[in-house]
Amino acid sequence: MRGVNTRGASTGPGATGGRQRTRTLLPGVSRSWLPTLVGTICLLIGLVDIAGAIAPRLHSRRVDAVADLVPGLVISLATAATLVLGVLLVVLARALRRRKRRAWRALMVLLPLSAVLHVLRWHQPVAAAVSVVLFIVVLANRRQFYAESDPRTRWWAVWNLLGMTLFSVGAGLVIVSVHPDAEIGHYSFTDRLRHVGYGLLGVEGPVRYASDRASDLVYFSLAGLGLLTAVSTGYLALRPPGPAVPLSTDDERRLRGLLGRHGAQDSLGYFALRRDKSVLFSPSGKAAIAFRVVSGVMLASGDPIGDVEAWPGAIRTFMREAARHAWVPAVMGCSETGGEVWTRETGLDALEIGDEAIVEVADFTLDGRPMRNVRQMVNRIERAGYDCRIRRVADLTEREKQEIRASAESWRSTDTERGFSMALGRLGDPADGECVVVTAHERPNAAGTGTPSPDGDLRAILHFVPWGRDGISLDLMRRDRGADPGLNELLIVKALQAAPGLGVARVSLNFAMFRSALARGERLGAGPVLRSWRSVLLFLSRWLQIESLYRFNAKFRPIWEPRFLVYPTARDLPRIGISTLRAEAFIALDPRRILRRAGRRRRPV
Repeated sequence: MRGVNTRGASTGPGATGGRQRTRTLLPGVSRSWLPTLVGTICLLIGLVDIAGAIAPRLHSRRVDAVADLVPGLVISLATAATLVLGVLLVVLARALRRRKRRAWRALMVLLPLSAVLHVLRWHQPVAAAVSVVLFIVVLANRRQFYAESDPRTRWWAVWNLLGMTLFSVGAGLVIVSVHPDAEIGHYSFTDRLRHVGYGLLGVEGPVRYASDRASDLVYFSLAGLGLLTAVSTGYLALRPPGPAVPLSTDDERRLRGLLGRHGAQDSLGYFALRRDKSVLFSPSGKAAIAFRVVSGVMLASGDPIGDVEAWPGAIRTFMREAARHAWVPAVMGCSETGGEVWTRETGLDALEIGDEAIVEVADFTLDGRPMRNVRQMVNRIERAGYDCRIRRVADLTEREKQEIRASAESWRSTDTERGFSMALGRLGDPADGECVVVTAHERPNAAGTGTPSPDGDLRAILHFVPWGRDGISLDLMRRDRGADPGLNELLIVKALQAAPGLGVARVSLNFAMFRSALARGERLGAGPVLRSWRSVLLFLSRWLQIESLYRFNAKFRPIWEPRFLVYPTARDLPRIGISTLRAEAFIALDPRRILRRAGRRRRPV
């Protein structure tokens, strides 16, 4: 791996030309740590409040000390309120660390309430003082919490309902069960679970307690959790969605115009037309950056689209948008030129993550000893009864498009369509008429069964998107699992041989992750660190196509072009990695995908 050393990054408001103007509590002391500290303290306070409310034994002596001064019903209500407040503080902790303005507003209400409850319920002046001091500090530094809300949909209400219900049931079972000495009789787990279910709805359940204080405490705590679940879910369901905007018709038209003039600069440029991405344009409109926000990471892919001289303007617009929402800016798969511009304009760092395989059509040949294995495999597959057809999408009939789409979906090995940075996510759209489709068909006399189609049975598909006027970039490679191995090699060879007739001079194949580490690690004289890193990559290749894609691409003797990840700091890399896996659909947390997966499993075979 190669890295690019750069200067410190900027992500805060008021950043100009990639620099952040920081304010300080004291001269020379930065406040960038304040939101993280506030979020951590709120998390700890929330956990303590939850533990104290769920397990009364932790504070029973203090309750007894104030029982003579405060009515028991008030103490029970305060305990239930403390439980709800603790849950809210835990939920707000992450948003506070990310400088969210709405979280700050909620905290301004919750901290005074927390101080009152600590005095009223436990007679804890120290805990109350912590809440008051934290309130004063956060109020005085309110400008540190400037970020707007993240993109949202009403699916957040679904996740909230599921998460809060699971937490409320688990916490409720603990609350019901921590008073074994106070219960009248013995109750089974089913009885306790029923009591929790009724309690979340505000109804008394079957479990009875010897003391009114224990009964009230359990009732109000369960009712508080149920009310919090209902109110928070209703709030998320009823608030308007936003601010994320998918690719609009006008944005797509403008992007296609930029690609028509500057599309030859980056083989990944056409993938900016994915319709689940958003786009930001430079002030001049001559450059644009397509992105998606995943888990607080503003993830762009490839190089900016458009005039290179306008890239800095688009990058500054991108960074301002990231700062406005306190998102982590990141770029996946940019070229070396793009990485240099990004790091120069923003102060971010760059890390080489792999290589793109590019084949120059004029230099490709099956002759010679290095291509013997590919040549033999292609000849064997052709003798087995397979033919290939290479066409533009615009030349396909609607029936052929439907057949190709249905076959590609049925051959997919995962429940969801993967891809973000190097996949278009659609096939056969009328707007993508310049895309190239390569199909492999098994001749009728070779198949031997069923009713053959005039062209033979479809067995494998390649789909390429345009790369400027004289290039194509691989988008989709899929084949029937029951077909003969070697079909993918046949399709690529036929595509390369037919490329001159299509006016194509260069073809971008698959991206090989950490290709240089695999190649250098197997050479004579490789050091122990490089050999160890190669061993890790080989181990991960059991689940991810790391080595196999490298070996497959290397068969065609390509030119290797490095691709880079641009990121703010090393501590952001795990978060960016998880967000990238989610964007590429290796980790599926979208409720719609889960529902589609369930539907696929219920579908009769």
